[in-house]
Amino acid sequence: MKDREWILGHIPHQGAMCLLDQVLDWDSIGVRCSTRAHLSNANPLRSEGRLSAVCGIEFAAQAMAVHGALCAAKSAATRQGGYLVSLRNVMLHCERLDDIEEGLVATANRLGGDEVTLLYDFSLHAGSRALITGRATIVTNPGAL
Repeated sequence: MKDREWILGHIPHQGAMCLLDQVLDWDSIGVRCSTRAHLSNANPLRSEGRLSAVCGIEFAAQAMAVHGALCAAKSAATRQGGYLVSLRNVMLHCERLDDIEEGLVATANRLGGDEVTLLYDFSLHAGSRALITGRATIVTNPGAL
């Protein structure tokens, strides 16, 4: 398992903006990461003391970044950054995240892609309860577009 220190060393999000605590499991297709950052009053995504459910997309996007870093490390490839360029079929199944007391699990599963773009299904869960689901497109090499 990879912990928060590993995550901080492998994704661009630093300090309080790094929202993930641990990699629970992963393979070449996807990753599951745990977090309790939604409960922190210091969470930089909070507005007026609340953390909107839509902010959960950032938790999932960071899981995608972690997956990219894990895959690059395994293959000894050069790790590339990425840009979230499109969201599809996003469903919010709650209004806010800060009132959920249990830990969250951000899941990202790669559906396809190439050296320029990646397509992921993502979700954010609290136990068996789905909080957010959707699909995201990541561009890893904008110069090739």
